[in-house]
Amino acid sequence: MLVVLILVIVAIVGWVIVARNGLVAQKYQVGNAWRQIDVQLKRRHDLIPNLVASVKGAMQHERDTLERVIAARNQAITAQQSGNVASTAAAEAQLGGALNRLLAVVEAYPDLKANANVAALQEELASTENKIGFARQLYNDTATQYNIRQNQFPANLVAGMAGAAPVDLWEIEDAGERANPSVDLTLGPPSR
Repeated sequence: MLVVLILVIVAIVGWVIVARNGLVAQKYQVGNAWRQIDVQLKRRHDLIPNLVASVKGAMQHERDTLERVIAARNQAITAQQSGNVASTAAAEAQLGGALNRLLAVVEAYPDLKANANVAALQEELASTENKIGFARQLYNDTATQYNIRQNQFPANLVAGMAGAAPVDLWEIEDAGERANPSVDLTLGPPSR
């Protein structure tokens, strides 16, 4: 009888250790996934001044667009440093909108469109946007697994000991970013 009691206690202690270590490991995986987003956002933020500098001379009367991009970039950097997922996502959505407006304006300037430096920066920015999307997907997948695990029985019994707390997902809150793009494949003039 004593042997059975000892085996039950050892099994319970073993389970608590395994469950706690699993939650701690997932917590670090969420942190790593966030750092992957962080790396790509830094890359994006570093590319923007180069793009702005490349187009600045040709776009003197578009100064407002350039200033909005720089202001949105600075706001995004500040939000990113806070480590708060929601504020970072909101600031990055604003930056994405400002960048889209800048790139639309660039398309209106044939000299800029043909400039190899601008084209290379646009390509690099597009590549970075894809990497950011993949990093956000990894983060959300990892965060979801972590949130689920810490709320499932019996792991929820040791979640407090593991320092587990729900983490926010990277969500699209900007209505413009959530809207479906309008694509017109006709060869005629655009409809108004």
